Amino acid sequence: MKSLFDEVAIKCSRLTTRSYSTSFSLGIQLLGKELRDPVYAIYGFVRFADEIVDTFHDYNKEELLTKFKSDTYEAIESGISLNPILNSFQHAVNRYNIDHDLIETFLKSMEMDLLQVEYDQERFEEYILGSAEVVGLMCLKVFTGGDEEQYRQLQPYAMALGSAFQKVNFLRDVKNDLEYLGRSYFPGVNLESLDEQTKSEIEQDIEKDFNKALIGIKKLPQTSQFGVYIAYVYYYALFKKIQATPSRSILKQRIRIPNNKKYGMLVGSYLRYRLNLIR
Repeated sequence: MKSLFDEVAIKCSRLTTRSYSTSFSLGIQLLGKELRDPVYAIYGFVRFADEIVDTFHDYNKEELLTKFKSDTYEAIESGISLNPILNSFQHAVNRYNIDHDLIETFLKSMEMDLLQVEYDQERFEEYILGSAEVVGLMCLKVFTGGDEEQYRQLQPYAMALGSAFQKVNFLRDVKNDLEYLGRSYFPGVNLESLDEQTKSEIEQDIEKDFNKALIGIKKLPQTSQFGVYIAYVYYYALFKKIQATPSRSILKQRIRIPNNKKYGMLVGSYLRYRLNLIR
């Protein structure tokens, strides 16, 4: 039966999310039950595209990404794919009317990672839009469930949250990006000689994104609010840890939050949420 195939496919998306990200997995598990699988599907799609450009060094990345892109649109058009990740993704796209422009913008940013682009402010903003902000908008389409007015109202906040997450990732992964991928995203910044002043300026920009995002989280439907808030809490804690780490140290190690601390954050965040003290 097709339903059995679809269940096998979404299990692949769940497994992909849980294998690559404990933080996002935790947040998704705290969404309303009907929202979880479509968000797993979005994450699986994004993760696979990212893997092509970040880790498949012994293969023709451009060819693989082109094929992945073609297969994505074919899956959406036909309503099925033998690639289980794309089969799950097309379900989410077609059910929640996810704009194809969002998908195209995301894939364009993945293509930028193949080109070793020198990032000025304009290209940096373009990359952030495609790699992170539109992913937040895909998820927002699911969270708002077809309410276009609510979607439009929450758009800027979802984009700010995606932007904050991505910029934190840039700082967290700076060592790997420089040494193994030869990438430096922040415009006008020589990350190899990152100083405290420059790091502080980057962090001030990220703090603005987090502050804006929190306003939107408070306006989300109850079915998605706590799950998104948990992801926010984790990433904000990671950001504060990076902020407290000297610039010379983030060039030598990948900053992370241990899993046991993540679960501690969950308890504290749940209490604040139940008491309507989200901050």
